[in-house]
Amino acid sequence: QVHLVESGGGLVQPGGSLRLSCVVSEFTLTYYAIGWFRQAPGKEREALSCLSSSDENPQYVDSVKGRFTVSRDNAKSTVYLQMNSLQLEDTAVYYCAAATSCRGSPFGSWGQGTQVTVSS
Repeated sequence: QVHLVESGGGLVQPGGSLRLSCVVSEFTLTYYAIGWFRQAPGKEREALSCLSSSDENPQYVDSVKGRFTVSRDNAKSTVYLQMNSLQLEDTAVYYCAAATSCRGSPFGSWGQGTQVTVSS
């Protein structure tokens, strides 16, 4: 069982930045890909990016490309989502999840989510 815990959400003004953290079970980053997702009220869950265990260049959904960056710190068993130039439409609950690969395998373990609210 992989455990994931997100943190770092909060209230930020448009144009601001936040860094979300996803702390995972020990050794998880060696074997699992970590994906970032979000879900806004009344909307379907959106996949934002995924960081594979082999550190292949992560892909980003068009809506966050150029503004969001994923990274990892293996020593801290943590994956980060750096969010810059935040917009009102970025308001959502953000989740990290684990899968054996970024493509072709289901994300079977999820964190509890962290709320990001972009508002003036």
